[in-house]
This record gives sequence, C-alpha cells and structure tokens, in this order.
Amino acid sequence: MSGEFRQYLFPHDHQRLADVRGLDAYAYREHARTPGTFTGGLVEGWTPLYLAPFRGVTEDGTLRQGLYPLTPAEPGEEAPVAAMVTAAQDLLAALSPEDRGRISFPVDAPEWQTWANPEFMQFDTGLRLEFQPAVVQQKALALIRASLSPEGYELTHAMMAINGFLGEAVGLETVLNEFSYNIALYGDPDLRAPWGWQLFGHHAAVNCLVVEGRMQLSPVFLGAEPDEIDTGPHAGLTAPFTDRIDVGLALMATLPADQRQAATVYEQMVDPAMPPGRVHPGDERHLAGAFQDNRIIPVEGIPVTAMPAQAQHLALAIAETFVRLLPAGPRAARLREIQAHLPETTFSWIGGHAPGDVFYYRLQSPVLIAELDHHCGVFLDYRAPKPFHIHTVLRTPHGNDYGRAWVQQSQDANRLQGNRSSTA
Repeated sequence: MSGEFRQYLFPHDHQRLADVRGLDAYAYREHARTPGTFTGGLVEGWTPLYLAPFRGVTEDGTLRQGLYPLTPAEPGEEAPVAAMVTAAQDLLAALSPEDRGRISFPVDAPEWQTWANPEFMQFDTGLRLEFQPAVVQQKALALIRASLSPEGYELTHAMMAINGFLGEAVGLETVLNEFSYNIALYGDPDLRAPWGWQLFGHHAAVNCLVVEGRMQLSPVFLGAEPDEIDTGPHAGLTAPFTDRIDVGLALMATLPADQRQAATVYEQMVDPAMPPGRVHPGDERHLAGAFQDNRIIPVEGIPVTAMPAQAQHLALAIAETFVRLLPAGPRAARLREIQAHLPETTFSWIGGHAPGDVFYYRLQSPVLIAELDHHCGVFLDYRAPKPFHIHTVLRTPHGNDYGRAWVQQSQDANRLQGNRSSTA
C-alpha cells in the first residue's frame, strides 16, 4: 500500500464534491446532463453514437466477413454454460415479475450498446443493483462468478469494491459504491441458444454472451481510481493491473531502439503533435471505449511479427492478460484466434516507458483491440495522468462485440431450418 492517492484528495467542501453530495443515482443522472458541464458534454456527444445501428469497430471502415464462424466449441474449450444457466435462473427467481421484465431483453437488443464506464448513469438499462435487496446483489455476483475465470471474477469485483472505497474516501457514497452498477440479461438462459448478461457502471463494464458452448466476452472496460484500498474491511485490496502494466513496459524494453521509436506514436501523453480531439475529455487516449461500437481505429505503431521473438512473446502475453477473464476453455479458443492473426497485429505506444512512467498502449488486430491508459483525476485532484488511475478496454473488432456475429449466424440458421420445416 503506497497511499500516494491521499495527497490528491479534494477538501470535503470542494465544489467538485459538494455539488453532488447526497444525490442518488437518478438525481445525479439529471445533474450530469446539465448543459455546459463536463458530464453534460459527454452525454451530448455519446447519445447519437448509441443510436447508430451496430456494425463493429474496424481499422478502415470495411467490415471483414468470415472472421467468426459459429461452430460448436472444441472438446475441453466449452464455456461453463450449465452453471451460468443455473445462476441466471436463480437470479430471475429472486426478482419480482416487474423486475424480471426490466432485467430481460431480446438477445439482439440495441440496449447492449448502452453500457458506459463513468459514474453517472446515462442509461438505466436493466436493474440498478444498489437499489436491490442483498439477496439479488449476491445472486448477480454469483452469475458473474459462474461465468468468468476465478481471476476474472476477482478483477471485476475488485473494481466494484474499489469504487465503493473511493466513494467513502471522498464522501460520495450515494454516487460511488460497491453496487452502483446496472445488470441486464439478453435472451433466455439456455444450454445452446445465444444469451448473455451485461454489468456496467463506474470503472467496470462486462458484456458476456454464450452460444453453442462458445463464449464472447467483449466489450470489457475495467479501471480504478485509486488502484488500492488502504483502510476499511477491504484494506490491502489492489487493482490487479500490474501484469498488464509490467508486460507492456517489458515489451518496450525488449524492442531495439529504432523499433521502440517507431512504436511510440507520441512521446507525451498530451503531445503538441497530436491532432485536435486525440485526447478526449472522458476517454483521454482511449479509442475503443463506451459508445465507440462502430469507430474506425486506424492501425498505428509497428507490426508484431517484425519484432524480436521475445517481444512477440510479450505481445501475446499482453493479449493473454486481457482475455484472462474468460474461463480456461474459452480462453484457449480466444488465444488461438488471436495467435492466428498475429501477422496482422500491431503495437503502439504513447508516453514514457521507464518504470513508474505513465503511458498508453494498444495491441490491435482484426480480432482484438486491447488498450491501457493512465488517466487524469476525476474524483481526486490532479490534472496530469497518474500511475494509480488506470483504464483498460477490450474489443472484438469486425462485428463480434456482444457476440453479435455469432448471434446473427445462429438466427440465420434457425430461420433456414424453419423455412425447410415449413416446406417439408
């Protein structure tokens, strides 16, 4: 525990905190929409992006076909669907009929795209867990635990716990708490048909879909400010991003000087050479965050296959740290998919690359975008990125975020089967 973040606490009566202290999630949502405010500008900018029909992130605007054939999972690579179905049914059984209706959406519903990572609730999709009884909160966590790897559940729940700690540290418990998250279910829990769940709120957003024993886990946003809990019942808990940070620094250290320079798109986190808008007020250097489902993200940096062998190994290690939320079987399938596209994978960097430096990096291929960024203060008082404020984003480009490409193939197959049955 460093406690470094404590020197950046706002005074208790600072306007940044006092203006929203005591507001609940719904009152704060209205406050956040106020024109002219920082949050109001984000809402205004993001709203039309949500309304756009889903296509998927691409590097040049052209959607590649055939990247995600829907085939049954290989033996040993199946998702834990039976356990997930049981956990989802247990959650639904704990809800009133009204709340079962509120939490449930069609598997291809556009509401998938309402997730966001700020503390304000732009879209009230599904159920807000902080207003649910403890039994519902625990059954929601049980569904997440049944779906993810042990490490993935630990990381996701750590983000929620640290969010609660931040709320206590700044006196905004009604805005920032362990359960200030929305959860929604998409499709009917089933062993083979497509269905999934979504959790989102401040610094944690996870979208999970399963079909035919396969699992897609993206988009995923995980972050923390600060990255540790130094007091209270969770004292000693840290945000387990060390591996993502260390392996990125190790990759840069492994590169020859000329390749390290070529990978460094900008030397400063806010660089005079950046074009207007390259640092977003909310996303900062991230390109694939909330509401960016159709964004064109041009390739930058250097090809991974041009790197020395050890650096290539570290690039794949970065990918592994991001997909570690997946259970072992689906993780193996996902890593094989990433490995197959290694010749089309690039790595780019912004900022310093010495231990303790703040930086941004992106590993990008036709089937993966993994971003890590250090951010400025939001509820703590600092205007330059700090090592203890971290955001990470995972995307599946070319149309399989939310498992959407698989859902489409499943629906097409069912329609074809229905047509054959009707003409038999």
